[in-house]
Amino acid sequence: MGVDMGRSVVMTRLLYIVSHPIQYQAPLLRRVATEPGIELRVLFERIHPDHRYFDTGFGRDVKWDIDLTDGYDYTSKSKANTAEEIRKADVVWLHGWQSPLMKIALSLAKQAGRPVLMRGENCDLAMPDGPGLPGWLKRIYIARIFRRCDLFLAIGSANRQYYLSRGVPADRIVDMPYAVDNEVFAERSALARTDRSALRARLGVPPTRKIVLFAGKLQRRKKPDLLAAALSAAGWNGDPPALLFVGDGELRADLERLAPDAIFTGFVNQTELPAYYDLADIFVLPSLREPWGLAVNEAMACGTAVIVSDQVGCAADLVDSQTGRVVPADDVTALTWALVDCLDRSEDMGKAARKKIARWGFNEDIAGLKTALAKTADVP
Repeated sequence: MGVDMGRSVVMTRLLYIVSHPIQYQAPLLRRVATEPGIELRVLFERIHPDHRYFDTGFGRDVKWDIDLTDGYDYTSKSKANTAEEIRKADVVWLHGWQSPLMKIALSLAKQAGRPVLMRGENCDLAMPDGPGLPGWLKRIYIARIFRRCDLFLAIGSANRQYYLSRGVPADRIVDMPYAVDNEVFAERSALARTDRSALRARLGVPPTRKIVLFAGKLQRRKKPDLLAAALSAAGWNGDPPALLFVGDGELRADLERLAPDAIFTGFVNQTELPAYYDLADIFVLPSLREPWGLAVNEAMACGTAVIVSDQVGCAADLVDSQTGRVVPADDVTALTWALVDCLDRSEDMGKAARKKIARWGFNEDIAGLKTALAKTADVP
């Protein structure tokens, strides 16, 4: 499978099963589809008409302004026979295990004798099993799922530890980091930089004023209110930084009352985001129980310093004293001090962030996936 035989390449037929088209994954799937030795087919659990759907986090209909299904072969559960799709594949790759389709696919793959790659977002800081009988029952359930998987694709160190702590041998875990299209974000932010003053003017931010950015769903779990409180608590010499909320959600009305001087853009689509990351001096994600936080990857690819809570899954791998700060979750004082400190050195931190994230991208993803596919040859 995928072995160079002189001038020919034996193809590995890889079936990827995922809930729906995801804006972060589409560029990676296009990249996988171009790889010699991999014949990719994607099976979606659902595809919304016109690729438009109601996002409960944003509290509105969302249609991404990038094509999420272009550049690779795909079908959907409503149009395909799942068992037949699995029989046609050499290897089955599942994104998570929670949905009914994933559980059915796992059983069908085992019946058909197809190796299974598992890639999920789980980590203990975001998704602990919990105490008592419910936690014990959850651990038993997860153990049964994991026994049916052959290899695990770890998105980061916290995710790798999640598997290890549940008895998965280290030699069955392959690193395939959670990444975004770093090059596209870097290119679009560089392009936006040439017109940065126009965006500042549109938002009403003076040229010399610092900007602190939150970009994402305005949900309680993501703690945008903590950021507003922390920024307000600092004693600033001169004008305080502008607080910019890019996104929408259940907390918007509360935030507008809590931070009346903040700037609210509402929902901003994917191709527009790099301009806001470029504009910001610091991007902040103070979430509770955040499995990863791909917005951090996006900000770093745009050369922006980052502050995250210690309950954000990517913190251990991406954020350090050179790229920003990791602060205790739900600690307004710690976040205040981090903001003051990082704003003084945000330019250098942004450069370090861009350099670090360059080693955490699609090239590393493809290398990990190919390593896992090669290892399936040894699966009994």
